[in-house]
Amino acid sequence: MAENKQISYLNKDFSSFRQQLIEFTKTYYPESYNDFSPSSPGSIFIDMASYVGDTLSFYLDTQIQENFLQYAQQESNIFSLAYMMGYRPKITSAASVKITIQQQVPSKLVGGVYIPDFDYALKIQENLQLSANVGSNQSFLIADNVDFSFSSSLDPTSVSTYLVSSGVPERFLLTKTRNAISAQLQTTTFTFGANEQFATRDINANNIIGILDITDSNGNTWYEVDYLAQDVVFDSVKNTNTNDPNFSSDISDTPYLLKLKQADRRFVSRFIDNDTLQIQFGSGVVANNDENIVPNPDNVGLGLPFEKDKLTTAFSPSNFIFTDSYGIAPSNTTLTVRYLVGGGTVANVQSNTITTISNKNAKVSFLSNNLTTATAQDIFDSLQVTNLEAAYGGGDGDSLQEIKQNSIAQFQSQLRTVTQDDYLVRALSLPSQYGSIAKVLAQPSQVNTTPLTDKNAAVIDLFCLAFDNNRKLKTPSLALKNNLKTYLSQYRMIGDTVNIKNGYIINIAVDFDIIVLPNYNSNEVIVKCINALQGYFDINKWQINQPIILKDLYILLDKVIGVQNVKNIKITNKAGVSAGYSAYGYDIEGATVNDIIYPSLDPSIFEVKYLNSDIKGRVVSY
Repeated sequence: MAENKQISYLNKDFSSFRQQLIEFTKTYYPESYNDFSPSSPGSIFIDMASYVGDTLSFYLDTQIQENFLQYAQQESNIFSLAYMMGYRPKITSAASVKITIQQQVPSKLVGGVYIPDFDYALKIQENLQLSANVGSNQSFLIADNVDFSFSSSLDPTSVSTYLVSSGVPERFLLTKTRNAISAQLQTTTFTFGANEQFATRDINANNIIGILDITDSNGNTWYEVDYLAQDVVFDSVKNTNTNDPNFSSDISDTPYLLKLKQADRRFVSRFIDNDTLQIQFGSGVVANNDENIVPNPDNVGLGLPFEKDKLTTAFSPSNFIFTDSYGIAPSNTTLTVRYLVGGGTVANVQSNTITTISNKNAKVSFLSNNLTTATAQDIFDSLQVTNLEAAYGGGDGDSLQEIKQNSIAQFQSQLRTVTQDDYLVRALSLPSQYGSIAKVLAQPSQVNTTPLTDKNAAVIDLFCLAFDNNRKLKTPSLALKNNLKTYLSQYRMIGDTVNIKNGYIINIAVDFDIIVLPNYNSNEVIVKCINALQGYFDINKWQINQPIILKDLYILLDKVIGVQNVKNIKITNKAGVSAGYSAYGYDIEGATVNDIIYPSLDPSIFEVKYLNSDIKGRVVSY
């Protein structure tokens, strides 16, 4: 019968392995071998075994370490673990800038008045490529199209006289603005043969921002989703009477309507490392697509294929019928992938440096064909672009340590709106083409409460306000609230009910009396005080339910150079739709307690609507 030998499993390094092997030999083979000098043959084998044990121990520890995000060191592992925790690492950040686009047009005489001849108006297709005239030769991209013949409150075309001859305007200047990002459009293609489940393709490039779009040989669009089980994506349609007559009257603040669309053709993308973006598609085929199964007891509660007991089965709301396809897999087609590269800190270029159009001939055309050739060429050459402000926002990608920390933070939220602040942030993040939520307040509903509680935490009241074209507060339109409802539907907790309501606007005026120090110009001091109050009441700095602290106003004016003393500050209510103010009156005096003006119990916000006329001051004597 073999002897039961005692073996230690605690050794981790070379020296401990070697010492244990020597002790093991002395204990169990004392007569067979007893020469443990460094030059003996036995020491050679003991050292070799210790070396192998040390190496295996090191790699075992390293492999275990790479399974934990906070200890992982290899870039590919950190990227993979970040995606597992719901965080998408940033490889680069694109700078953004507002671009001014101008063109000249000839004049024409209509009814005795010279007006611009819009037959010569240019139309610029989407994805116009620009470049900055700096040493780094940075590229910028305007994603939206530009139509100089069209003008609206959301997309105005500014018209000014450019050239006058003998008192007659010969040329007019048309001006538009567009947002641009520091990116360059790249294109690649992938060919697919027979159906391949969860097919993946890699894009290798530096500073990849992301996928712009993917289309196949048949013109079908493939949609990017967060995970392949997600079969619904956001889709936008223009807010017209044809698309939806219920909201077409709200086009002034809601140019697009947000819809939910089922997307069978979808993909996910993930960065493998700093230079590789991997695209993965689904596993289904067109002839065997089970994503449109209607939930019923046969395929949900009674027909689970892997067990009979349904009492303890965990159903995922993203895939509760356990589909097989996770989206259509591309087959017998060629996919054209357009992606963006660029960004970085070098993209933060100075003002008036983005002046070159890289693909002008391919993207710019006239709206009319019946034009004078020489004039048309002159007008075509007059097109120019520039950035009146510096580009900002460009940055390098996340470091490995930043990926770790951001992943841990992302894992806590998982994109779900759990707290009241989550709803507030999610509402403010609504994309601008679907309307702009200017101010929002989230709080538990105080309706239908029980005698034991004064609030219902499961019902959230979301009080919202929007901006008009002049950045003055107004109540959101029905179309805007419907877009917000659609947007929140994909993020809210299943047990939460969200009521989207209008906030209340309290328009106010400010009057103040000051004493000016000797040897100071009274008018200049008054202007400085008005400027200080205009900055204080800038609507961007105010939130719903924020009170007015009169003490802060006194301190603010007292700090203005030339002010000796602030005698009085009076806040009054301005109401009346006919005068351009809110319809709601408010008892300012009754709402003032200890020099603090409180808003109403109904969520409301104070607004100085006309900063140039509703703030007045005067100089008084002692």
